[in-house]
Amino acid sequence: MGQPPNILFGFLLVAHLLLLTFWLGGDLGTYYSSRQVVRSELSVDARRIALKIMAFCDMGPRLCMPLFLASGTLLIVADPYGEKFKLFAIPVVAFTALWVALVLIEHNVAGDKPIKALSLKLDYVVRIVVIVGTFAAGLYTMIVTEPFGVQTNPKWLGLKIFLYGGTVLCGVLIRLNLKPFGGGFKSLIIDGSSAAAEKAIGGSMARATPFVYVIWTLVIVIAWLGVAKPGANL
Repeated sequence: MGQPPNILFGFLLVAHLLLLTFWLGGDLGTYYSSRQVVRSELSVDARRIALKIMAFCDMGPRLCMPLFLASGTLLIVADPYGEKFKLFAIPVVAFTALWVALVLIEHNVAGDKPIKALSLKLDYVVRIVVIVGTFAAGLYTMIVTEPFGVQTNPKWLGLKIFLYGGTVLCGVLIRLNLKPFGGGFKSLIIDGSSAAAEKAIGGSMARATPFVYVIWTLVIVIAWLGVAKPGANL
């Protein structure tokens, strides 16, 4: 990778790599816990504990995803090649702060309070903006010659940005497929195990799981692109 161009870049690079590590590691913990939640042979109390563990583990990836956007942007502008785009980092960091605040509200506010419902709606809007923005920026960087006037061939960076948008899209698809889960698990707690409750819990998990595998794959490819920088003229 070579010597970092400056101390700030070195610190940001470490933060970026740590976020990537916690993102994937937390997701593995979430996945394993989810396997216990769907086990109908376990007691309701055991499955409730597994769900709490799953929700706790899931906070890592849910926070790392937006923070990865901010750390990646700051890495770009901390590099001498991207220094002229430093003002662009301000709205991205502010946007990330909003996204993180929404994630924290969703996790810490219990019940059906209005602020939680509002945060869920805004979170969808934020994710759609990120998906559209990263897909557009990534494709532009990969397609045009000397994007943004940079002659270092940053097409690897364009692909990395594009794939990051893919992880956010998969996260949205996971949420949509997990919608029946809440009602099914609530029924499990109140009325005990039933065919309808188990179908809602197990079926939603089964539909969401393929997108989890896609996220893992994309995160690994993103990490490789950041290290290898294929085609770059640096």
